[in-house]
Amino acid sequence: MEKFLFIIREDLSKLKQWNEEQRYNAIREMDKWVKHLVEKGNYISGDALRIAGSYVNKNQVLSDGPFIEAKEGISGILFMEAADMQDAISLAQKCSFVQRGEMAIEIRPLMGVKDIRELGDEGRTTGS
Repeated sequence: MEKFLFIIREDLSKLKQWNEEQRYNAIREMDKWVKHLVEKGNYISGDALRIAGSYVNKNQVLSDGPFIEAKEGISGILFMEAADMQDAISLAQKCSFVQRGEMAIEIRPLMGVKDIRELGDEGRTTGS
């Protein structure tokens, strides 16, 4: 199995307008999909992101969140396992928000770089 990062992209301006009930209904709906991924053994970890935050470079805070002056932004991340990229795509396309066109999921394969804490002063190597 390969590891992937699912980057959840949504209309942040729309999310900011939701009332508490709409937010919780969306969380419950997303939770159904995630539970299915857990049952299949694909889910590793993940979380929703708050809309607030900061976008910085080395000299300054460029923007307080949402980070880019655009309609779409990142609302969450998931770490997943899948047989390959096509399998990961298939998993993402099963999300009801994706099926309705309300969300896009960017899928990025992880390189498998060993955790730096395990390496100490040794050089970095790839592998899981």
